[in-house]
Amino acid sequence: MGLHNWRPKSLLDTTRFTLTFSSRLRKKHQDSHALWKHEAMQKYLETLRKEYQQVSHLLNAGSINDFEERSLKRRHADLSPAAAVFQEIKEAEREVQELEAMCKELDSRDEKQLLELALEEKETLDKKINTLCRKLFQILVPKEKYDGSHVILEVTAGRTTGGDICQQFTKEMFEMYQNYADYKCWTFDILNYTPAEIGGLHHAAAQISGDDVYRHLKYEGGTHRVQRIPETGLSSRMQRIHTGTMSVIVLPQPQEVDIKVDPKDLRIDTFRAKGAGGQHVNKTDSAVRIVHLPTGLTVECQQERSQQMNREIALRTLRAKLYQQIIEKQLSQEQSARKLQLGTRAQSERIRTYNFTQDRVTDHRISYDARNIKEILSGKEALDKLINRLLEFAEVEALTEYLENLQSLERGS
Repeated sequence: MGLHNWRPKSLLDTTRFTLTFSSRLRKKHQDSHALWKHEAMQKYLETLRKEYQQVSHLLNAGSINDFEERSLKRRHADLSPAAAVFQEIKEAEREVQELEAMCKELDSRDEKQLLELALEEKETLDKKINTLCRKLFQILVPKEKYDGSHVILEVTAGRTTGGDICQQFTKEMFEMYQNYADYKCWTFDILNYTPAEIGGLHHAAAQISGDDVYRHLKYEGGTHRVQRIPETGLSSRMQRIHTGTMSVIVLPQPQEVDIKVDPKDLRIDTFRAKGAGGQHVNKTDSAVRIVHLPTGLTVECQQERSQQMNREIALRTLRAKLYQQIIEKQLSQEQSARKLQLGTRAQSERIRTYNFTQDRVTDHRISYDARNIKEILSGKEALDKLINRLLEFAEVEALTEYLENLQSLERGS
């Protein structure tokens, strides 16, 4: 391959993937291993492997100028991780084939123990292949710009008859994310906390800092529905199921948010904090509410004893919200169907249902059911597993979309 025919390109050179979880689900979608077996995927990866070999050969040949060498080295660095994992999967598959061939010959009773060992080894290799496929797809799908960002997470109780169910559920969800932050070794700083009179939660916000926080929480944004029998009252005695909702908003907060806010555009009010946990509560006007007049955005902070500290935190939150609007405007201008969060923030668009009577959590975007609600709400391994299923689905969906576009282009040409 001559250098004049070679030009650098990204692993996936489309600008955006169409990723519409809420609008449709691919019936043919299964898992990472299934996509790995797809003919178009094998063809695509083989093309990458050949290009990697050609680039390596050109670099080793030494008959190139400095500019060409720099370009080739960049491309070599791009291709190297995918080529290495691709090779690992191929080697693991060869081992599986050898074991399968050996198993066909091990049919006598004397060789039963050896057969069992071979089957155990095959099961281990199958798991390894699945893990490697997931790793490969994570390499192939470009990271979103904000994946490594810290976030501001907000929860708000929905409005239904008997709103105490929504408020109690909102409190449980906020505590779930707080526990999840602890499980992931992130920092969870409460910015605002407005409790309900009956022990639930009207609204709360927190800043969560750590590694890849936005990547893990970006698909939590949306409406969460709860179905349960109230613990007290007539519905409790009649075993009547009530339905309520709460909403989650996840805002990426890059370390440097350069959003200028004109003080003349702000209305700043102070009031007495309503939250629990301090002598200053209801005694001093330490809580701060800021309204951004041009957009109508409102933020509150009442967690600190100092009014000045609450004001600074509220301004930081306001900048993050204004930054989010800029991000969404940019994506809209690019006419991208891929959103920073799955679905919209419409109250009618539920992303997940927590059915306490059936002890089941259902994520409607990926048709995934998980048992043991208490384990999910504990914010540990069970929730992490659900979130990783969403991330895996997003990766597979993005690659499937890319391969479909690739096939369409090939048919067109």
